[in-house]
Amino acid sequence: MNKKLDLFVTFFRIGAFTFGGGYAMVPLIKSEAADKKGWISEEDMLDIIAIAESTPGPIAINSATFVGYKTAGVLGSACATLGVVLPSFLIIALLGALLDRFSSLKPVAYAFFGIRAGVLALIIKALISMFKKCPKPTLKQLKTKEGSFIRYLYKALPYILMALAFCLVALMGVKSLWALLLAAAIGLSSYLAMEGGAKK
Repeated sequence: MNKKLDLFVTFFRIGAFTFGGGYAMVPLIKSEAADKKGWISEEDMLDIIAIAESTPGPIAINSATFVGYKTAGVLGSACATLGVVLPSFLIIALLGALLDRFSSLKPVAYAFFGIRAGVLALIIKALISMFKKCPKPTLKQLKTKEGSFIRYLYKALPYILMALAFCLVALMGVKSLWALLLAAAIGLSSYLAMEGGAKK
């Protein structure tokens, strides 16, 4: 199959059979694009998610665009984006005419209750998978004096940043973009500080 057509069909299938929005699509995009198709590596997927989350627009559409571009250039990104958007457009256009008529029915309400629970499981799975693959500094990579407090603090930095970002966004209502920028600034500052300390 032509790679651009394959991109369209793959992302159309993801868009058509995933409930719960962009975050629920993340594990399916990883499964299709990285594990099955081999279009990108798992490390690429982490970078794509970080970029997609940091740029305007829904994360699933941004991720599809980046995967398509990395796989088959500009046309590939257009095919992947169209594929992931088209099912939602068609389904919403259809449901828009029917939702008012059926939303009050108890079977429909309970069906959506079950779907939301399943979506939560998908999001948690994506979180665990991405956390396992996220690069973390090892003691051998740290050039400070062995056993120093700063060395172990730097090793714990990813966990500290994760907890800080969660508190800012979930508990304090800070916009996710500012939390990401703060985490990036802290990570870069810590790296520069470590490098400066190693050269002294």
